[in-house]
Amino acid sequence: MFAVVRTGGKQYRVAAGDKIVVEKLAGEAGDTIQLGDILLAGEGSDLRSVEGLTVAAEIIAQAKAEKVIVFKKRRRHNYRRKKGHRQQHTILRIVAIGDHQAEKPAKKGKAKAAPATDDAFPTAVNSQITDSEAPAKAEAPAKVEGAESAMVDAPARRKAKTETAASAPEPAAPLKDEATASDQTDSPKPKKASPKKAPADKAADKNA
Repeated sequence: MFAVVRTGGKQYRVAAGDKIVVEKLAGEAGDTIQLGDILLAGEGSDLRSVEGLTVAAEIIAQAKAEKVIVFKKRRRHNYRRKKGHRQQHTILRIVAIGDHQAEKPAKKGKAKAAPATDDAFPTAVNSQITDSEAPAKAEAPAKVEGAESAMVDAPARRKAKTETAASAPEPAAPLKDEATASDQTDSPKPKKASPKKAPADKAADKNA
């Protein structure tokens, strides 16, 4: 059965067990209220009279809607106003429409599943399982001969290479090319400047 009720200036189509959010109504959570403004009622495609029909509802909670920002501005007048608003609502659960009440949901018991054991399987099935059907164990990889010795000798070879590199003498710095003896003999020797005689000595030599 359904009904169309009016509350807070709005209309709601409800049925037993529905939850609706309406404008704030007086009361606390858990209280039961009666909605008497019934506009329409019926069941399926058949309509019923609404005379003396009431809708019983239970208050679930008193809540508020999302915040709405109200901003006002007047140009060239230095006028700005900002205000927030949250509309107050009441959450209802429809308990009954007239004599038709909401059905309470049945409690479902949780059945624990029993752990599976080997005894649960029939003996005939267990007897059919043989060792040949069991999965074969993975064969171990064959060992390569000489691989272990090569792995053992590898660190020794590296150590020997590092020791030989450390003991090797460092290369001498390149020396400057020295002139050979032949180059020294072939090169022209600088001439010695002859001492100049004074003018008085020259005159004495001429008179002599």
